[in-house]
Amino acid sequence: MLLLCVSVSKIQGGPFAGLEVAAIVPCYNEEVAVGEVIEGLKAAVDGITVYVYDNNSTDRTAEVAAQAGAIVRTEPRKGKGNVVRRAFGDIDADVYLMIDGDATYEAAAAGLMIETLLSGPYDHVLGVRTDDPEASAYRAGHALGNRMFNKLIGRLFGEPVTDMLSGYRVFSRRFVKSFPALSREFEIETELTVHAVNLRIPQVEVPVGFKDRPAGSESKLRTYHDGFRILRLITSLLQYERPLAFFSAVGAFFAAVSVALGIPLLVTYLHTNEVPRLPTAVLATGLALIAILSLVVGLILNGVLRQRQEAARLAYLTYPPVLPPAQTALELAALDRVQR
Repeated sequence: MLLLCVSVSKIQGGPFAGLEVAAIVPCYNEEVAVGEVIEGLKAAVDGITVYVYDNNSTDRTAEVAAQAGAIVRTEPRKGKGNVVRRAFGDIDADVYLMIDGDATYEAAAAGLMIETLLSGPYDHVLGVRTDDPEASAYRAGHALGNRMFNKLIGRLFGEPVTDMLSGYRVFSRRFVKSFPALSREFEIETELTVHAVNLRIPQVEVPVGFKDRPAGSESKLRTYHDGFRILRLITSLLQYERPLAFFSAVGAFFAAVSVALGIPLLVTYLHTNEVPRLPTAVLATGLALIAILSLVVGLILNGVLRQRQEAARLAYLTYPPVLPPAQTALELAALDRVQR
């Protein structure tokens, strides 16, 4: 097994001088749009290193990306989640920018998003898509589905999210290197959002422009297939990240059914000293035991969750926050004065 970590060149001039800034552009058959994305990023952030990860394209995506000045790499495993996991593992930088290669996001906003990350300093900046209602770039049903998932995540995980399915984000190094990246396809955005919420990391949202794809470019989204995958991931994450709430709800359901079946039997028994429906009594007892067992499982997994959260937090804290070079120099000078 070969572990490859690629260091990005430091930017020499401008507001991000001294920082290593890497842009990750996942692509599958985006020869029409990828050149525009790369040119937009390079115009917005002078000195940025753009990596295009070609996900088994059958067109000229890799060739067009290379001609536009990007470093082209290939991820043979299909799916955006696989691309992001590979890129996060390969690239070593101070600031990471992720943007889709379909030219629907405003690449010119890259500089503002990076400046926002540094100003906090934050570890996650989410590009919230601002769509024109008169000429919406969303496919039918996507805007409604996005709002529903935003509300669901906000309700389940206790933090409001405006655009959890956005593919335009900026991360600090410690966010990227503490992110497990387990998803395989388009549900990776959901996993990124939940990771930020669970660690309670400093994050902020920035509005960015959103437009339709260029003529001749075709969307790779599958509305129902991807929607069900995202919903399945949310359910899995709820079970994994909120085990007490999940298993308590399961236990409460079985307890309610057990009580509904058992009360008529109990009333009959109090009047006649007989149990007329023994199978129903056995079923009610079994459901009550399942309810208790579910609660116990939730309590045990909640303790395991606490240990995982502590380990994840410690892993996150092993990396320093990303700061502008000038601020870093001031802090080092102050530390040197204190030590003297």
